[in-house]
Amino acid sequence: MQPKVRIALDAMGGDHGPSVVIPGAARALASRPDIQFLMFGDETIIKPLLAQHGALAASTTLVHTDVFIKMGDKPSQALRQGRRNSSMWLALEAVKKGEADVAVSAGNTGALMAMSKFCLRTMAQIDRPAIAGIWPTLKGDSIVLDVGASIGADSQHYVDLAVMGAAMASIVFSIQKPTVGLLNVGVEEIKGIEEVKAAGRMLREAQLPNLTYHGFVEGDDIGQGTVDVVVTEGFTGNIALKTAEGTARQLASVLRTAIKANWMSRIGYIFAKSAFDALKAKMDPRRANGGVFLGLEGIVIKSHGGTDDVGYAGAIDIGYKMVKQDLLSRIRESLTAWQDARTAMAAAATAARAETETD
Repeated sequence: MQPKVRIALDAMGGDHGPSVVIPGAARALASRPDIQFLMFGDETIIKPLLAQHGALAASTTLVHTDVFIKMGDKPSQALRQGRRNSSMWLALEAVKKGEADVAVSAGNTGALMAMSKFCLRTMAQIDRPAIAGIWPTLKGDSIVLDVGASIGADSQHYVDLAVMGAAMASIVFSIQKPTVGLLNVGVEEIKGIEEVKAAGRMLREAQLPNLTYHGFVEGDDIGQGTVDVVVTEGFTGNIALKTAEGTARQLASVLRTAIKANWMSRIGYIFAKSAFDALKAKMDPRRANGGVFLGLEGIVIKSHGGTDDVGYAGAIDIGYKMVKQDLLSRIRESLTAWQDARTAMAAAATAARAETETD
């Protein structure tokens, strides 16, 4: 018998808390019966909801806490008030203690990242973790990171992001060597800030076995699906994400208005309904709900705070896949390959300098 995938849930996180977390978990369990939940939150609220889902109640261990992190709390405030006793912290701590394989929360993103770094720590070779999101494209999906964990990056951090993003892409897309591009203001090698150009040189020279470096990509390449993994720092990545979400909502609003404009438009909609339904399904934010925190000594999934139960089930499913495909081992393997490449590149540079000095 295959072991259960143990998932810790911050049941109080998000805009809607248990009213979304419980039915979302029930949906996830229906499609993944090998899940075992460890749920943290206010039992006076959670127990009545669990009672409505018999299979979920039987697969859940509930741990009571009456402390939870509010969506508007600052990360420093959340650490002071919620460390060691909040539903968010306890879910993360379950991963640290080995009681759970992954933690899922729809709570405050800044607080979740701060607590994750403090509780789980980062991997030995990683200075800063990142948030990786799944992005719908014309060709399917891509992974974009960082979409908001930290602002700014040096060349080393860009390469770390590329390595971790490729490891995640190999799981999500079931491909051996995902293509990776660095987001830039142009595809020409002379364009962009020096940190991005240096990272491009490093990735090209390293010839890492777990990814294929494509080169620079521009903003419109994200939606085109030019590469499997788009790498940028958190400030730019978050702006790109919010811009895309806003554009999708704007497009949907324009289409609704146009359809209702006159009877001819309504008739046309009837004939084109299947196409509109396909577009709606493709752009549905619930389909790829769940950002993955990469670079930590543990797997953490951030669900959108305002999602519904369908979206929350999707976030749980992403966590399930990361566990089943051993994300952490893949990242460590990729980081080791990168470290070996760096050592070889440094040795080659030293040898070249020595030869030049001898000449």
